[in-house]
Amino acid sequence: MSPSSPASPFPSIAERVAEVRARIEAACRAAGRDPAGVTLAAVSKTQPPEAIDAILATGQRVFGENRVQEAQGRWADRLADLPGLELRLIGPLQTNKAEDAVALFNVIETLDREKLARALALAAQKRDRSPRVLIQINTGAEPQKAGVLPQAADALIAAARETYGLTVDGLMCIPPADQPPEPHFALLRDMAERNGLSVLSMGMSGDYEAAIRCGATHVRVGTALFGERNRP
Repeated sequence: MSPSSPASPFPSIAERVAEVRARIEAACRAAGRDPAGVTLAAVSKTQPPEAIDAILATGQRVFGENRVQEAQGRWADRLADLPGLELRLIGPLQTNKAEDAVALFNVIETLDREKLARALALAAQKRDRSPRVLIQINTGAEPQKAGVLPQAADALIAAARETYGLTVDGLMCIPPADQPPEPHFALLRDMAERNGLSVLSMGMSGDYEAAIRCGATHVRVGTALFGERNRP
């Protein structure tokens, strides 16, 4: 940019990343928590290669993706050159995509039914690779949303662990958009404590600071990092 060129009115991805990281640290300090205990997962779905390159340049290495096939196209050619990369599936998973998901992702955050637990266990055995999993909880009992209902969650956690031998790290939720998120985050936290789980993936661009106050260990941030989503 020449000296006479006006500054861009839009923040760069690097500036957005710095702001989000600063806000995460401030929220942790305010809650009496160590900022190292909260992982930022950049939601990279639908983003073009130049946006991915820009956020990788900031050192970001944890990414959330919604669709298996889209993630394969985005990351398959990058894996060998990015040591430390962690890919997390944060969108609903069909059982017929279980093997592809096991092959690509380090963490699958959206286990929500026993049929899927069985498919993941079979895929892990076939691939000799077993991603960690989170149980997605439909805390608002919304019929249009994926996730096991809270009253059935303990049974699914036990089945995933004991029947299917999956490594269950923790829980994930997406609160209803029209309700305060804090009660849903608190419900998830209490459920995790009851089941001896340490990972809480909760909080997105609009509420990750509230999630941190409620104990989130992972926050899934897209718009605040990349700007408004690019639709495929």
